[in-house]
Amino acid sequence: MTLTPYLVVRGAARAIDFYTTAFGADEMFRMTDPSDDRIGHAELTIAGSVVMLADEYPDFGAVSPDALGGSAVTLHMATQAVDEDVARAAEAGATVLRPPTNQSFGERTALLLDPFGHRWMLAQKIEEVAPDEMQARWNEETGA
Repeated sequence: MTLTPYLVVRGAARAIDFYTTAFGADEMFRMTDPSDDRIGHAELTIAGSVVMLADEYPDFGAVSPDALGGSAVTLHMATQAVDEDVARAAEAGATVLRPPTNQSFGERTALLLDPFGHRWMLAQKIEEVAPDEMQARWNEETGA
């Protein structure tokens, strides 16, 4: 079994260009709707994982975060160089919602919003932290 995110966007061709520039995506293929040139389906690899992508098709219930007023989903992407990757994504048009910051759970993370309404958490492992230590640190941070 595998789990593959399927992103719906307004402007899939532009999104593919953005993901290529910002995250080093490789386009595997795309299928273009002959009636209106929308991308009905595309597959990319990002950080070794397949990501599927399509333009909006509201008549099929495929709508983007723009149509919904945002997204409750965040895509988590492990990286080896979070600061550089965030800078590249911002240069490509992402909005930095939370800059790279060391976290008590052993990662340096940042939160981005791509130009198509999808949130991305970029994370770099900086320390091995056992789950019980993560909880202890969180308790300490919050005064619990």
